[in-house]
Amino acid sequence: MGQRQMEQRLSCLTLGVADLVRSRRFYVEGLGWTPAFEMDDIAFFQIPGLVFGLYTGLAEDAGIDGRPTPSPGTISLSHNVHAAGDVDATIDAAVKAGAKLVRAARDTEWGGRSGYFADPDGHLWEVAWNPFWPIQADGSTRFAMP
Repeated sequence: MGQRQMEQRLSCLTLGVADLVRSRRFYVEGLGWTPAFEMDDIAFFQIPGLVFGLYTGLAEDAGIDGRPTPSPGTISLSHNVHAAGDVDATIDAAVKAGAKLVRAARDTEWGGRSGYFADPDGHLWEVAWNPFWPIQADGSTRFAMP
């Protein structure tokens, strides 16, 4: 077997946003997150095992500014919670902070609970309780099968 070309790791997830002030307000004041670093056009948040960024210059930095936005397909960011009831409470808090409700929380066929909201730029977030994926003391989630 050949050598792996890229380590199986995600270091930073950056969302392209239209208005950093609006996005920052949503994530900081609405969801209660704390920035690790901020400038006029970018904000970074340290989350367990990953850096999360909001950046108004992402399209320009990637060299796609002024061109039609490529369609990457549907993607969601996922936030797992400790208990089934936390799904509803988390989605309600996001909606009160300015998110759009996409799908109300519901019990799933795999034994958990899940729902979706979109942030002010339309980025899709799933809030889920998965009884098979324990949240570790450091806040990270571990994949496990029932």
